[in-house]
Amino acid sequence: MKGTSKTPSFNLRVVLNETGIKPDTLRAWERRYGLPLPERSAGGHRLYSQYDIETIKWLMARQDEGLRINRAVKLWRSIEAGGQDPLVEMPLKIPHEGAVTPVQVSGASLVEMRGEWIRACKDFDEKRSELILAQAFATNSVETVCIEILRKGLSQIGSQWYEGEVTVQQEHFASTQAIRKLDALLSAAPPPTRDRTILVACPPIEDHIFPPLLITLFLRRRGWNVIYLGANVPQDHLDESIEAISPDLVIMTAMQLYTAANLKQVAHFLADKGVLLGYGGLIFTILPSLIEIIPGYYLGDSLDLVVQEAEKLLTDPPRLSSTAPPSAEYQQAFESFIKALPDINAYMWDVINQNGMELGHLEIANEYLARDIKAALKLGDIGFAGEELSWIEALIENRNVPQENLRKYMNYYQQALEKYLDERGKPIIEWAQMMTNSA
Repeated sequence: MKGTSKTPSFNLRVVLNETGIKPDTLRAWERRYGLPLPERSAGGHRLYSQYDIETIKWLMARQDEGLRINRAVKLWRSIEAGGQDPLVEMPLKIPHEGAVTPVQVSGASLVEMRGEWIRACKDFDEKRSELILAQAFATNSVETVCIEILRKGLSQIGSQWYEGEVTVQQEHFASTQAIRKLDALLSAAPPPTRDRTILVACPPIEDHIFPPLLITLFLRRRGWNVIYLGANVPQDHLDESIEAISPDLVIMTAMQLYTAANLKQVAHFLADKGVLLGYGGLIFTILPSLIEIIPGYYLGDSLDLVVQEAEKLLTDPPRLSSTAPPSAEYQQAFESFIKALPDINAYMWDVINQNGMELGHLEIANEYLARDIKAALKLGDIGFAGEELSWIEALIENRNVPQENLRKYMNYYQQALEKYLDERGKPIIEWAQMMTNSA
């Protein structure tokens, strides 16, 4: 691990995807042991280096070998005290990426199988992908393979796409392979043995279907009658399904900020109807404070524990606390932003063209930034958009867009907001000024 960068460049989302660690565990390590020790952005968000990420992987590997975390940290410190780098003295065993012919996976560990499955997907080798999964399912439970190979494998591929190491086509191929396998497993699931019904769906505009599909599979294998509605379920269609099905529980997942805002709207709708809602998704591990403003029951950070949490809800649902709507100030800011958005977008493209900026992937920013500002306002805290903005910035930087162009872009966007928002848009302008200064 010589030369591993210690420059703080990655936000919490990247760390979670890259390592698979739970956010509560990571925070506990930082608090108790000071390892890793991330820096903070001007907005107060944690920023991690590649060295921090490798440190987390190193500690997790020691745990896999049987060490408790306190002893793993003690080992790390003792190696450092001897003037050595633990990542160099005890390097992680990483499967060789350059092999043309895949190694035989029979009898291999789940970690090795996951590495081979990832390579098969990156090579668009459908036959090899299916063979690896068949061998994994032959020697492990369905739940274990789905979590350790499919879910973690997709997470690793997603991180590699984020870092510019995997193409969109490779990521889509892997997702297709995983979802097709879940569909086959669902088709083979036994009929329900319990008389209560669970409805699983994605909120409006949410297209990530792997988590709800996996939840559906796990619940069906536990005997529950589960009806899966799929991606991007509009609220009126959900209303029709609830009227027809009368579910005992609705489960929904949101992966990004803007779909969490849509989930909040659906959650209020379900609460008014007296329908029990359980929810989860990656965005809630990144921004735990979101949990406090969604009127439903959070199912936890881990997909493999969702079934137990759902069963607890059906057995003994806790009392649902009320959540306050966004302030009048935020509602007015939202209206101001929606009115000005066409002019803001036109201004951005004009100024980009006039300055001859070669922005590459910066075209993503217009769509994402507007989307996340609207979501943050709906959720009642413009600061939520800051975490998503840091994700966008890192995504663009990983595509080799010059930092100077990114700073120019943020400055121009601030100018557009100041030019076209009326006095009601003050919260957005103040937020943009802070983010521009920290870019």
